[in-house]
Amino acid sequence: MTRSDPVVGQVTRGTTNTNRLRRVDRWIARHPILRRTADPLVVDLGYGASGVTAFELEARLRCARSDVEVLGLEIDPARVARAREQLARVRAGEASFARDARVSFARGGFEVPVPGGRRPAVIRAFNVLRQYDEHEVADAWARMASRLRPDGMLVEGTSDELGRISTWIEVGPDAAPRSLTISLRLAELDSPAIAAERLPKALIHRNVPGERVHDVIEALDREWTRAVAASAFGPVQRWRAALDALDAAGWPIGGRARWRLGELTLPWEAVAPR
Repeated sequence: MTRSDPVVGQVTRGTTNTNRLRRVDRWIARHPILRRTADPLVVDLGYGASGVTAFELEARLRCARSDVEVLGLEIDPARVARAREQLARVRAGEASFARDARVSFARGGFEVPVPGGRRPAVIRAFNVLRQYDEHEVADAWARMASRLRPDGMLVEGTSDELGRISTWIEVGPDAAPRSLTISLRLAELDSPAIAAERLPKALIHRNVPGERVHDVIEALDREWTRAVAASAFGPVQRWRAALDALDAAGWPIGGRARWRLGELTLPWEAVAPR
């Protein structure tokens, strides 16, 4: 990006908490796109008031790809300067992150400026579209997705402040959404319907009767209630019982290996707005 190139987007609230994005980080770490890509460059778009989410992302992904690189992008120059100060402390061994962490920070928005014209394998954009209108989502997706490698993905989603409730959409390089993932902390979970409060912008206003995502959340909450007897064996068993019932009813919720983590992933056509 040259000095005259515009930065696209709005400054976010900047709320940043340690471990807030652990659920999506671990999902990305296991994704075939990260594991198979020839150039594991990952962008943390809109990391907020602190660079901690970029450092955490690198630490979690390097377990799957030791050569991973993470570029944190923020619109606010003051946040970029603060993150670079954090990076200097990491390099000096004054933080818990690896001194050789392959992390860098720069100013940028939805245009996703990357030095040398490299294309990211993954762009993680979390909690950046909540302040936008629903009709603006497609354009933001298209801008970000256009910067991806041909085999890359955009992961756009939302979480609560503590990372106990997360939802995200996987978007392909063609800007077409592929799936929705719901990820919940099962301990002390009263109802999985709480995920409705943290749906991505493309879906949060669609949680009304007649919309597919409403049907999904309603069915999940119903089966969670019916599975109350399994709670005697713990919340994970109750969650699995609820998802088993959804699966038996024909809901396309694959990925059983991640059910124990409080996750389910549905193809986009199962939740797409009508």
